[in-house]
Amino acid sequence: MTRILLVIISTLAFITPSHAADRIKLTLNWVPEPEFGGIYAARDGGAFAKHGLDVEIAPGGAGTPTWQLATTGKVDYALASADEVIIARSQGADIVAIFATYQTCPHGIMTHASRGLRSLDDLFKSGGKLAVEPGLPYVNYLKNKYGFEKMQLVAYDGGIGNFLNDKSFAQQCFVTSEPLAAKKQGSDPQVFLVADAGYNPYTAVIITQRKRVQTQPDQVKSIAAALREGWRAYLDDPKSTNQTMGKLNPDMDAATMLAAANAQKPLIETDETKKGELGMMTIERWQTLVEQLVDLNVINKSKAPTPNSCFVGTTTES
Repeated sequence: MTRILLVIISTLAFITPSHAADRIKLTLNWVPEPEFGGIYAARDGGAFAKHGLDVEIAPGGAGTPTWQLATTGKVDYALASADEVIIARSQGADIVAIFATYQTCPHGIMTHASRGLRSLDDLFKSGGKLAVEPGLPYVNYLKNKYGFEKMQLVAYDGGIGNFLNDKSFAQQCFVTSEPLAAKKQGSDPQVFLVADAGYNPYTAVIITQRKRVQTQPDQVKSIAAALREGWRAYLDDPKSTNQTMGKLNPDMDAATMLAAANAQKPLIETDETKKGELGMMTIERWQTLVEQLVDLNVINKSKAPTPNSCFVGTTTES
């Protein structure tokens, strides 16, 4: 019996990994929804575990200070947008992007299809009410490009009630959120992407401290690899992951989850990622964004970060 036990113990010692999985905390900037589907798919589908990672996904909410949490080391990884990364770096925060979910920015302006508008240029020439958050970089960009002289600016309250009740009303939106909610209420939402106007920051970007990249490069590469696998699985079939997120966020029903997953797919998987990889980034995109934020006076030119300091080459080399 003793010899049998020793053989079993020896065998278990041989097949047990030499080190435990890296325990990691990743903080989202919103509640569980399809914009994070690939992250949950990487966890539940085993991609994180396959790469030796034990990842805790922490939901966020309005105003969650994700880049601040990442730069202070209170969380290992977090979600932000590319313009937030540049702004943070201009303020001395040494964070970097390692994976960009949305290749096309999902922010837009939602208006009523019944107005017959063909572009953002049409909208700003025709006028009407516009609900936006003042100070957002893309709002400043639209103001500089089109002018708001004909628009009646009103407070953005985060809902769609005013939109539903007023055909002259337009508002900022996230393509997987407000337009789907409006359509569900029987309205006729039409969305013009801010990206089509020329402002196209990577969105839902995974960030971390640069020193983590320097001290734990294998972990950073593993996170990016697992995310690519998770997003590949989610883009191919989101249903099981949607069920998981639905339990965590019962405010979004299954039909809306699926509609959001379908709406965002072409913004995540583009012609560029099909030639390269999901989550890829290029120095040219970062260069353009830095220049735009300087032009908009969002950041001071003297404090503008260099493009290649904003991201690391876990996919496309910087």
